[in-house]
Amino acid sequence: MKAVTTPPPPDPDPAPVDVVLPCLNEAEALPWVLARIPRGWRALVVDNGSTDGSAALAHSLGATVVREERRGFGAACHAGLLAATADIVCFCDCDASLDPSLLVDFVREVRDGEADLVLGRRRPQGRGAWPPHARAGNLALARMLRRRTGLRLHDLGPLRAARRADLLALGLTDRRSGYPLQMVVRAADAGLRVAEHDVPYLPRTGASKVTGTWRGTWQAVRDMRRVLAEPPAPATVPTAAPSPQGATSR
Repeated sequence: MKAVTTPPPPDPDPAPVDVVLPCLNEAEALPWVLARIPRGWRALVVDNGSTDGSAALAHSLGATVVREERRGFGAACHAGLLAATADIVCFCDCDASLDPSLLVDFVREVRDGEADLVLGRRRPQGRGAWPPHARAGNLALARMLRRRTGLRLHDLGPLRAARRADLLALGLTDRRSGYPLQMVVRAADAGLRVAEHDVPYLPRTGASKVTGTWRGTWQAVRDMRRVLAEPPAPATVPTAAPSPQGATSR
């Protein structure tokens, strides 16, 4: 288990924020992840069929537990989005590879109207943080995404923030590994402004369910290729202002 050696998360803006944490057997990582949720925000741990006591542990640590019986990363993420009630919703993996306290700046960017969807570009910290096959698959998908949408993104990482109403209006349907990509593709189709910022990517706690193997990576790439083949969805997001396609980085 990772020790909490960094300072506590900074006090965020007073308006509430919900953080969706899809979870499948992450009991070892949960204490570190939940300790990094900014004060005043609500952690929504979406248990996707854990058998290691993750749900009970999350509840004991103060998180709101949402149960989603249908297996799949997208199923867990969307169940959390539906359960959320805050204006702004964030997403973060529950394996201690990403620090949810970094979402404070993402939320401020959305709240200040600088972007509609903010993504974290993963920057590996240490050996083993991001296996070569997973990184190669992500790079290929990012290139396909650029051709499909014009967004010059480098990563499809799970650390992200947006307004709940905007995400619901996208009509997301993928319930597997294609969910994060579909969110970006449909956001681009709807004219939402997408921003990307570097974030440290730590070696995960426990075994990966998707990118830890070549087979898992290939299945994820297959799901995402199917998303990229979808025709553009009608723009239904009422709050989006027309803007040039593109992404910002720092």
